[in-house]
Amino acid sequence: MRASDGIEIGAATEADIDDILALQEANQPERGGTLSARLGRAEIEAMLADLPLLVARRGAAIVGYLLVASPGTVRSVPVVRAMLAAYPGRAGAYVYGPIVVAEAERGRGLAERLFESLRTPLPGREGILFIRADNSASLRAHEKMGVVPRGTFRHNDHDYVVLSYEG
Repeated sequence: MRASDGIEIGAATEADIDDILALQEANQPERGGTLSARLGRAEIEAMLADLPLLVARRGAAIVGYLLVASPGTVRSVPVVRAMLAAYPGRAGAYVYGPIVVAEAERGRGLAERLFESLRTPLPGREGILFIRADNSASLRAHEKMGVVPRGTFRHNDHDYVVLSYEG
């Protein structure tokens, strides 16, 4: 997607947290989504204070977001703790994700645009992420973005792949 599609990507602000929480809620497993954690307002506020978070907007609506944080900021999230035990990354690494795109915007390259937009503010740093092993669409999308597998782990009866990339 290009800027002509009406979507703009920029830094998230505190005013965006309610919309991020709403989009996160719409993508929880009980609603057919594939998210592996539910982050609260305090966790997202801590992430926002730590590293740049990105949002994709169509007009005033947030239609996608990408969260990142230093490992210490999100270590309290059980699935993140399990990922870091499987692969802690190099010094200076950050945790990438989740990346969430509204259902109506999927399949148009928005996840890739969010990913590419993140490389500018965090150059040369390793990003670490996990994807459920049965989420083939996300695994394929991240492979196209140059993300490589680093290991696997099991959490809450699900298998995950740990991946990373160089920013």
